[in-house]
Amino acid sequence: MFEPDHKVFEERREIFLNKLDGKAAIIPGANLVKHHADCEYPFRQDSNFWYLTGFDEPDAIALFLSHKPKGERFIMFVSPKDVISEVWHGFRWGLEGAEKEFKADKAHSITELRDLLPGYINGSDELVFSIGKYPLFEKIVLEIFSQQLENRSRSGIGANSIKSPEIYLNEMRLIKSEFEINRMREAIQISAEAHELVRASISSKKNERQIQGLLEGFFLEKGARGPAYNSIVASGDNACILHYTSNNSPLKKEDLLLVDAGCSLIDYYNGDITRTIPIGGKFSSEQKVIYEIVLSAQKNAIKSAVKGSNSSAVHNVALTILIEGLKEIGLLSGSTEEIIENQSYKHLYMHRTGHWLGLDVHDVGAYRMGDYEVPLQNGMILTVEPGIYISDRIPVPEGQPPIDEKWKGIGIRIEDDVLVTDTNPDVLSIAALKEISDLEF
Repeated sequence: MFEPDHKVFEERREIFLNKLDGKAAIIPGANLVKHHADCEYPFRQDSNFWYLTGFDEPDAIALFLSHKPKGERFIMFVSPKDVISEVWHGFRWGLEGAEKEFKADKAHSITELRDLLPGYINGSDELVFSIGKYPLFEKIVLEIFSQQLENRSRSGIGANSIKSPEIYLNEMRLIKSEFEINRMREAIQISAEAHELVRASISSKKNERQIQGLLEGFFLEKGARGPAYNSIVASGDNACILHYTSNNSPLKKEDLLLVDAGCSLIDYYNGDITRTIPIGGKFSSEQKVIYEIVLSAQKNAIKSAVKGSNSSAVHNVALTILIEGLKEIGLLSGSTEEIIENQSYKHLYMHRTGHWLGLDVHDVGAYRMGDYEVPLQNGMILTVEPGIYISDRIPVPEGQPPIDEKWKGIGIRIEDDVLVTDTNPDVLSIAALKEISDLEF
């Protein structure tokens, strides 16, 4: 059984409670979701709940009561110990475990939530709760909040508004601590080693599904929880489908194989890496030209991911190089500025160049607020993943050249995980090779 470092969670709770400044926060954990009949999907804890508690059981709620004195601020509602349930479904910490092991000031059965919650949040003028995520808990919370509003109209006491916890937690989670960076390094290293295993094994594999099995088996062998997201193993034209997950086509020696996959650790920190390799061991001349454009865009975008820059600047570096390269080979025409302004490149490159990475693969945190671009800071981890996808799925924009058949079916993306530092960007996924000389055999 994985046991988290509880000191880490205690420190986070203290920061969160200070940010709440007199408010009462209600943070639900995730519920089990039925797959069919008596079978559930694998449980995945809510990231905010995990970030603050380290508690990995379903159907739990944590209260953070900054309006209360110390020793009464962290309350948990959990499933109580139950011998029969534990025989069927496994160990539970129960109320005593929530207090002793997870350092709750007080723990109650989740069945008592409706009765006890009003007393805990009473005295706070504002609730902090995320609407729209967990309807079963939300129904209870909103009923109690409505009663608080009614009480306030008579007595002037009680909560009068609800604010999202993401206002506080997104900012906290965006900047990774040294502990988190080390966990991310481990997740990304395992992910990179899995990609290297694919590269070394490609000549003996016949189907995309075999590659998926190789990746995900390696994740489990290394002690990870499993894949961080649905692995994308896309050969040939399938690579032009951005979120292709069927992974059931035969591998052809003349095609490229795009693999977008990463592992999730037991404590939910994730890797996210993409590599595109020649199945037969050699790039064709057309494949090589496109790969070189994407690789140049990616390398230069990584160099620009420095403290004080921003995600849009990183994207624009990659986008400009992609467009210039596509113009050189006749797949785009016109001035680069006009192509960007008219978005007339989007039949070939239709996504942003990266996203935050952490407890969620597409991790929380703003990229911009209105016209304000959030600057890159020490401790942020982002992906850098430009690509080119050449197919007939999106019509060629008016004024752009038709696509010669020789280019069709080429889909290439190269993705690394990058830590922003005081000096140069730290490419955490560097162990997954990407130079043409390393990929050909």
